[in-house]
Amino acid sequence: MASHRVQPADAGAPTRRQLREAGRTRPAAAAPAAPSADAAPVAVVADHRRRTSPLARWGTRAGVLVTLAAVTVAIPLSQGAARSEDGFTDAEADATLPSTVEALTSSATSVLPPASLVSSDATALRAQVDVSRSQDREILPGCDGEANPASANGQVPQSDLCYLWDGKTQLRADAAEALAELNAMWVTRWGTDLCLSSGYRTLAEQRAVKAAKGSLAAPAGRSNHGWGLAVDLCTSQTTGAQWEWLNDNAPVFGWENPDWAQPGGSGPYERWHWEYTKGVMADGEYYG
Repeated sequence: MASHRVQPADAGAPTRRQLREAGRTRPAAAAPAAPSADAAPVAVVADHRRRTSPLARWGTRAGVLVTLAAVTVAIPLSQGAARSEDGFTDAEADATLPSTVEALTSSATSVLPPASLVSSDATALRAQVDVSRSQDREILPGCDGEANPASANGQVPQSDLCYLWDGKTQLRADAAEALAELNAMWVTRWGTDLCLSSGYRTLAEQRAVKAAKGSLAAPAGRSNHGWGLAVDLCTSQTTGAQWEWLNDNAPVFGWENPDWAQPGGSGPYERWHWEYTKGVMADGEYYG
């Protein structure tokens, strides 16, 4: 029987086991060739645009804008620092200016520009301003408060008389102004004007009152109403706290309920009758 001789395997050929193990793993891919120097920038830019999102691109633009803004602010600040080195600062400038509250609440001390900015002809303008201010201070508009005592009783010219706050009662200018000052104080205390029932009386009016009241009225031509130096108050103000207030404060302004009109006086009892004492003593009918 012929025998078959097994030939030994070639020592240089791989075995089946080696082949199986080699098939389980693949050789690593070869690295791509490096791009040339000329193609590199184009490839990098194209790859960057593909991989960068729109949000990232806007973030980049915002960063550029912030940088520009910082430069814009930094330049004025650096210039301000340079001014500070010269001895002038914003704080010092602000110290010479009024605050917002002061500017809103303060009143102008003058309606004229500084003297250095006006000519010598400004004297007339200043005089007009002074006149305007004095008119603003008048307690009775149009009343100069000056007495002209040369007139006859009951025949005082209208130019020497002033209307009081009620628009109908008149007194001689000096008496009217003094009573108006008393009335201003009265209003502060009581909240209303003094109530008046009578003031200056012409001769005809004195005769009518004498005829109506008889011995209770002075003869025509002898009444201090005829000089514009007396008023009659409403009877509601001749009792209680208001009456006491008048007796305490009216004399400060030159007005009094005369002695003859008080209880026990030489004349009729008239609490409502008040006179401007200074004027009566100088030019009227004074019964001391």
